[in-house]
Amino acid sequence: MRPRIIFRIILFLIIYSTIGFYISWNGWAWLNQVFGLENKWLYGLIAGLLFYSYLIGRGIKKLAIFRIIGSYWFAVLQYALLLLPITNIIVLVLTSGGLPEDQVVAWAGTIFLVIFGILFSYGTFNAYSPVVRTYAVTIPKQTNQFSKLRIAMASDMHFGHLSGLSHLQRLVKGINELRPDIILLPGDIIDDDPEPFIQKKMGDVMSQLSAPLGIFGVLGNHEYYGRAIPEFVKEMERIGVKILQDELIEVKESFWLVGRKDKTDSNRQPIDQLISNLTLDKPVIMMDHQPAEIKQAAKSGVDLLLSGHTHRGQMSPNHLVTKKMYDLDWGYQTFNQLHAIVSSGFGFWGPPIRIGSRSEIVQIEVTFTKDI
Repeated sequence: MRPRIIFRIILFLIIYSTIGFYISWNGWAWLNQVFGLENKWLYGLIAGLLFYSYLIGRGIKKLAIFRIIGSYWFAVLQYALLLLPITNIIVLVLTSGGLPEDQVVAWAGTIFLVIFGILFSYGTFNAYSPVVRTYAVTIPKQTNQFSKLRIAMASDMHFGHLSGLSHLQRLVKGINELRPDIILLPGDIIDDDPEPFIQKKMGDVMSQLSAPLGIFGVLGNHEYYGRAIPEFVKEMERIGVKILQDELIEVKESFWLVGRKDKTDSNRQPIDQLISNLTLDKPVIMMDHQPAEIKQAAKSGVDLLLSGHTHRGQMSPNHLVTKKMYDLDWGYQTFNQLHAIVSSGFGFWGPPIRIGSRSEIVQIEVTFTKDI
């Protein structure tokens, strides 16, 4: 391992552990004040397991419970870092003003936990209660067989431990009720490792998806993280989902469907090279998991680009970051002739919590016409 990588790992662990100590110290102060907790060693052990639970779960696959706990812990980490400094300042101001420290700490900690409870309840509802968002686009090209096309799109399902069978059943029910002509899944279908997806027989449920023109998907960054792409692709083929890896197909001699490898893959083809042999008189619909090359797609002549990846930040105020990172981090926007749609995703990464975003299925009503 390179010295630079070792340095970054050590630096990360130092910062991460410092943050963990800060959050744990606040928890200890409240528990000690309210419940008289005195066993620091036991508290420290529990706090350490919580703080490093995700890393433990990633390192030892058989201890999946730690990965689940760690996923929730990421939400605790984010909102604790946002709320605890404010709480600490309030406690300092009130105690400096002469109020009893024990009462201030007790009440401040209680109010903090109530706010946390509200955030987590609201966020859980948003994560597990998907909505359907509908966009209508017009492409000024005619096809041999279609004047209209209904696309059902879902990205970032992250199926595995927390995004499980029940959430998959919501997806199948929601998409099939739309009666789409074609179903497109632009990446992060599973959460890294396909093993939980296969063990839970989630493929048998997903195989209930139905569309006359077929079901197609592409790889997302998390399929690469799992390092089991052949197993994943094989399982998708078994249930009738065609994964396109820098591939294009002509659908009913009417439009081109292009699926890119994820940006994670340094060997993926540039857009202009991938579609260089296409006849652009027919509509070109492309799936690209990360919305990082929207302008390149527009320049190359793509008509409709479908992406995910951003989760719209998943937990506010993270959307302020994704908005700066991408030309379009969520929703619909045109770039010259290109219609770009980025979904906030059906599932979630880490905690099953969405604040400032919502799990969604995207319905796209496409109209093909020679003149607009």
